Order: sequence, then C-alpha cells, then structure tokens
Amino acid sequence: MLNDPMTNSPRFSTRPLYLQLRDALAERIAQGEWKPGAAIPNESDLAREFGVSSGTMRKALDLMEGEHLLTRRQGRGTFVNDQTSDELSARFNNIRGKDGQRVIAQVRINEISLGRANDLEASRLGLQVHEQVIRIRRLRLDKGRPFMVDETSMPAALFPGLADKKAFSHRITVLAQQYGLLLGQAEERVSIGTATPAVGEALGLEAGAPIMVLDRVVRALNGRPVEWRLGYCHFADKYYMAEMG
Repeated sequence: MLNDPMTNSPRFSTRPLYLQLRDALAERIAQGEWKPGAAIPNESDLAREFGVSSGTMRKALDLMEGEHLLTRRQGRGTFVNDQTSDELSARFNNIRGKDGQRVIAQVRINEISLGRANDLEASRLGLQVHEQVIRIRRLRLDKGRPFMVDETSMPAALFPGLADKKAFSHRITVLAQQYGLLLGQAEERVSIGTATPAVGEALGLEAGAPIMVLDRVVRALNGRPVEWRLGYCHFADKYYMAEMG
C-alpha cells in the first residue's frame, strides 16, 4: 500500500495521490513485473491493493494511457504498451517523405565512444562535466541515399555496457525498454545551418551548403534527459512535420 497521503513526508505532502499511484504502477513496468503486451489487474483490484478509491486509481490509469504506457481495450482490459512498436516509436520521428509517410531510415553506425561530458553535453543532459557519456555518430539513409548525419550523446550511467556492444538497436525506444527506462516527452529545436566538410562529404554536399539542424532531447517519464541528438539533414525530397493540437 502507499503511505498515508497525509503523512508529514515532503514527497507525499506535495504530490497528488494519483501521481504517486502512476509512479508506483510505472515502476512495475520499468522493472519488468508487467511486461509489454500483458494485461494488468483491473481498476477495482488495483484500487483495493493500494487502498485508494476507484476514481483516484482511474485518474492514474488515464494519465498512463495518455503517456502511451497503457492501452484500454473495451471488454478486454488494460494492457502494457510495447514501447518499441512502430506506432509508439513514430512519435519521435517527424521526417516525412513526399507521400506524407514517416521515413523509416536505414542506419549505419560510424562511430561509438565513451568519454567525459563536455559543457554542452552536460547542459543538455543535466549532467556534471566529469560524468561519462556514450557518443554515437550515425548516417541515416532512405532508399540507399544519405539524408542525415546524427551525433547522439547519452548518459553512460543509464546504459551500462552499451558502448562495448558490437551491435544494438538505433532506436531510443528499444534501448530504453532494454534498460528499464520509460520514455516521456521529447523536445526538438529546428534551425538552419551550414554543412561542415565532414557532414558535407557524408551527405554529398559541398562544405558550407545550407542544411537543417535538428536538436532533440528525449526525456524519461520522470523528466530526466536520456538522449541528446544533433541531426544534420539534407531534405531533397523530404520535409519536417510537427503535429499540433
């Protein structure tokens, strides 16, 4: 059961009960107690287990559904979402082809290394400059044609051993699920820049050619940054689309 919400503990005196419930239920998913695709206990049973009202439990489950952690199916129950599914992975992909469909890129990992965070990495990832980060440089292609060079930094403490692996998924949704992380929101800044000689060579452009720069931070459900990515893009037959509302 949860601690009495009227306790003097600062945590429980300041956070609404339904958020405490969300955290407790999300922890079961993160720890693998409730696996992707599995049905969870019904609302009444969970309310009874935690000693709360059905309305409060319903509010917690509604929140988790909105956060893409759960899906309710009429007459069947509530199920844990697979964060690695194409549907959920697509929410971090805003690049569209001429047909309006999201571009599913082929990925080549050119370099992976482990090092101390520089000032910019520390700022974007909420780290101290002495903390370790994993750096990955990748080339993304569509139908064999390169369209993006991306440079990704991730807190090494959240992905132990990843830098030593010879093969791993390029999707942050897959890596997060493998390492017991639940993803929340991402923020992406879009700007126009110019290609460096290295980026130009990779994308088949002259140095100094105009490119689109995507600066993205993906956060865990608790708000902690888990990935910072700079994407250097040449969209000859593609476009960036942000959905609003």
